[in-house]
Amino acid sequence: MRVSPIAWLYDDQDTVRRMARLSAEVTHNHPEGIKGAEATASAIFLARAGSSKAEIKAYIEEQFGYDLSRTCDEIRPTYHHVESCQKTVPEAISAFLEGDSFEDVIRTAVSLGGDCDTLTCIAGSIAEGYYGVPADLKQACRERLPADLQEILSRFDVACL
Repeated sequence: MRVSPIAWLYDDQDTVRRMARLSAEVTHNHPEGIKGAEATASAIFLARAGSSKAEIKAYIEEQFGYDLSRTCDEIRPTYHHVESCQKTVPEAISAFLEGDSFEDVIRTAVSLGGDCDTLTCIAGSIAEGYYGVPADLKQACRERLPADLQEILSRFDVACL
């Protein structure tokens, strides 16, 4: 599942940020939620555009003020289920930054605990942009979906080409 399809539908950072902001104003209606959506979409866009992890990290820290200096080993001992973006988005991005493959990013995000489904969606979506999803994993997941959802995903994939 792509957390931010916006990051795949537009070809420039300014539009991605604007559209993420507009989308989040409806779904989150809170400045931190909007900031988190914009940061997530930005990280995904930069990953799919070929930016390095160092460039992604610097951009997110500079533009959104998130502290991405903690390692996952430093986060893990005290992390717990938190529903706020300011305590979820940076941790998810940190999991992406530490991972060395799509699967490793997923495992790292899950290992943080807490709201690990949200963490993993965010980290995995950035990892998809950076590494891609292994074909066998993508196929296995799609086979579990009903035909109507498979069709929607196929149409979305065509729109993103």
